[in-house]
Amino acid sequence: MRLGINLGYWGLGMDADNIAVAQEADRLGYAVCWAAEAYGSDAATVLSYVAAKTERIDVGSAIFQIPARTPAMTAMTAATLDTLSGGRFRLGLGVSGPQVSEGWYGVKFDKPLARTREYVEIVRKAMSRERLVHDGAHWTLPLPGGPGKPIKLTVHPVRERIPLYIAAIGPKNLELTGEIADGWLGIFFSPEHAAMSLDPLTAGRAKAGETLEGFDLCPTVNLAVGEDIKAGVDALRSYAALYIGGMGSKEKNFYHQLTRRMGYEQAADEVQERYLARDYAGAAAAVPHDLIDATSLIGDTARIADRMQAYADAGVTTLTLAPAGFTLDERILALRTGVEALERAGLA
Repeated sequence: MRLGINLGYWGLGMDADNIAVAQEADRLGYAVCWAAEAYGSDAATVLSYVAAKTERIDVGSAIFQIPARTPAMTAMTAATLDTLSGGRFRLGLGVSGPQVSEGWYGVKFDKPLARTREYVEIVRKAMSRERLVHDGAHWTLPLPGGPGKPIKLTVHPVRERIPLYIAAIGPKNLELTGEIADGWLGIFFSPEHAAMSLDPLTAGRAKAGETLEGFDLCPTVNLAVGEDIKAGVDALRSYAALYIGGMGSKEKNFYHQLTRRMGYEQAADEVQERYLARDYAGAAAAVPHDLIDATSLIGDTARIADRMQAYADAGVTTLTLAPAGFTLDERILALRTGVEALERAGLA
């Protein structure tokens, strides 16, 4: 099992620290450094900067939002980043959510599965440097009746096939991910609930005539280092409450729905109710201790190593860490502890 690092969003006052974290992860042998985007920093610019400041570590988008770019633009960006980084780019895609898609990008959030399938098909075709022709429900290339003509990408990516990941939560999206992607970007993944994700992913792989062999299972997990387990859990409460309670509307919050499917129906509803009422402290307090502990790495090196073994046993191939802490020293300690725990578990 390999380790990754997730820098999250840029522009939150820790930008210089983020570069130091990426460089330390590079030095320690981490496999990949991911960056996110929502409606602030874009991931492509951040990743180009990180790639320029590192030597060996892969850089990946977790995620590029599908409504933010045409598929051809995504192919151009991926090819450029792969070239600039010397073949170190991984393309992660996701549909985002209705509030961001429609409120920020002005793109209707409809038929996300069909849109994702078509988007990936065009991106792959463009990155393969075929002349771009596509006739689908969401995109038609070239546009009919006009001056457009089939053209092909002029940039030559370093690799013939840039690894493509999809961030998926719901069963149908997970199945689609298994069918059309090279890897899966997960969140709030618990080894004890692994079947919720792996069963539909496996079904999707079977549709493509494949198995999970060679498919990168890559969840992001929060990492809080310390002897006091309760303190570690409490440090992650606000993060969990934001996703479960506030990342979407009351009617459509994928993380809230995931938490309910994991058996925390009552708690998920309470977290959402409190968060939407702007009782953020109450929402954080309502997140179950066991949920945070099950979906994070919390404790000393030995305890973290035991949990890493559980993730490996569940089939995870790249475990992406999101180190908790507000100081650079705390985040660097977490990075180093991650490597020590991986070695202690015999997974390095």
